[in-house]
Amino acid sequence: MRILSPPNPIKTPALFNSILRLRFNSLRSHCFNSMAIPPPKSAMASAVDNEVGLARRFWIKFHRESVFAMYTPFSLSLASGNLKIETFRHYIAQDVHFLKAFAHAYELAEECADDDDAKVAISLLRNAVRVELKMHDSFVKEWGLHGAKKAAINSAAAKYIDFLLATASGKVGGVKGPGKLATPFEKTKVAAYTLGAMTPCMRLYAFLGKEFKALLDPNEGSHPYKKWIDNYSSDSFQASAAQTEELLDKLSVSLTGEELDIIEKLYHQAMKLEIEFFSAQSLVQPTIVPLIKEHNPAKDHLMIFSDFDLTCTVVDSSAILAEIAIVTAPKSDQHQSENQIARMSSADLRNTWGLLSRQYTEEYEQCIESFVPTEKVVFDYKSLHKALEKLSDFEKKANNRVTKSGVLKGLNIEDIKRAGERLILQDGCINFFQKIVKSENLNAIVHVLSYCWCGDLIRSAFSSGDLHELNVHANEFTFEESISTGDIVKKVESPIDKVQSFKDILKNCRDDRKNLTVYIGDSVGDILCLLEADIGIVIGSSSSLRRVGTQFGVSFVPLFPGLVKKQKEFIEGRSSNWKGLTGILYTASSWAEIHAFILGY
Repeated sequence: MRILSPPNPIKTPALFNSILRLRFNSLRSHCFNSMAIPPPKSAMASAVDNEVGLARRFWIKFHRESVFAMYTPFSLSLASGNLKIETFRHYIAQDVHFLKAFAHAYELAEECADDDDAKVAISLLRNAVRVELKMHDSFVKEWGLHGAKKAAINSAAAKYIDFLLATASGKVGGVKGPGKLATPFEKTKVAAYTLGAMTPCMRLYAFLGKEFKALLDPNEGSHPYKKWIDNYSSDSFQASAAQTEELLDKLSVSLTGEELDIIEKLYHQAMKLEIEFFSAQSLVQPTIVPLIKEHNPAKDHLMIFSDFDLTCTVVDSSAILAEIAIVTAPKSDQHQSENQIARMSSADLRNTWGLLSRQYTEEYEQCIESFVPTEKVVFDYKSLHKALEKLSDFEKKANNRVTKSGVLKGLNIEDIKRAGERLILQDGCINFFQKIVKSENLNAIVHVLSYCWCGDLIRSAFSSGDLHELNVHANEFTFEESISTGDIVKKVESPIDKVQSFKDILKNCRDDRKNLTVYIGDSVGDILCLLEADIGIVIGSSSSLRRVGTQFGVSFVPLFPGLVKKQKEFIEGRSSNWKGLTGILYTASSWAEIHAFILGY
């Protein structure tokens, strides 16, 4: 064997970061196409700053928390209509305490506001709270909740109330205590801080009201908590939430960057306290969330399967590998040592990648067209499996073209690992897997099944989050002296390969545990695994996946509405029934939804 002298790896973060900022024309699942990298966060933040107000910006930034509030057992049961009246009674009792504190906080904010218009706006919002308290009185009369208003406050409600009233009293870092606010500006600052601690509550309830309202089925008769839902989805409450946000924006105009940071922290803290408030509601009934609620480590085995490209990542790994190859390739006029693997010039590489990309894109669409029925059929897994054999043949031929072209020659393993460590992952993905593998109360394992050409890239991506426990099933580069030869050890190239790997993993599991399988994916390549799993969750918005699935009779159900329906059907005394091959896949808009459903807060 000839001893090869490896080319120098990419040594500087600056040079490697330039790779991540290169932008191509489009991005497709498992294509040789280009990357679509979002602008740096600072640039994105600046763009958002110019378009929306402070309150809206915070809501967008901390929207993940609203998802966790919606997926609590209390919220799901309320939305489904089968929340026990005892639980609702307890909730009303706690909410009465909270609303009284809310009214007092508005009063303190009104005293601090130095603008007449702001004072009037705060006064109107305080009156709206009084109306809300009257609504709670009507709940007491309508449902016989007498005694609810006299119940002792629980720790979660007390925690939020203490935080809110402390903020409204000026007990925030860098702010003078009550009675010591000498200047109008100091007072206005406290008013702004107070609104920062109140606004997320208003927006969260407005959000939940609208979400629950959309799920009311007129054909199912009267929803027992329709009055609650109608109130928080009403135009008047939505207007109050918007007015609170507008007021926060107005009071914050003259504040410094440091003071705005304080408001952001208060807003975020308030959101977290709201989740704790919803989570603390004591239920006297079984619920299907979180999924691990029924998990017994001694008897059960939770198996999480996930795709990688565009499921976990923001960009496709093939695009990253392509860009490493192009950036590290020699220039046309650059001499190559006889001891190095012969490589194309960077210009030739870019042209070759472009040709491979265009060919893949065109033939991929043609392949899909060739096996998708023109009319929808009744779900039949075997027919879908048979049809996807065509796609599998296509994927393998495409991979052969790549290896024969020589475009993957000469990549340094250290460059690939650095690429993985800096790879941009979907928000919440790492945190979800960390909670799974680090939990001492779960008997769980994570398997990543991917078409990615280089498993080292995947392992490096997760190692940056200290996730060395994940089991990666992917293709692998072959190396000589740390340099890729251009060949791929092909293990997972197609939908058929993926589902076979899925089945093989299950076969090797211990027989003394009950397996519950969850598969998370985003593309046609995942569809068989998604259907085989007890719970298949689609993340992202792949049009080809929707088209193929729909035409073959697969139903795509938004996750939360699907859980509401399942909660309605949940019979006390039975375990929730999850099983694969039903033809139903759940869709999630974010990893936060997946996290909230499976693990809770």
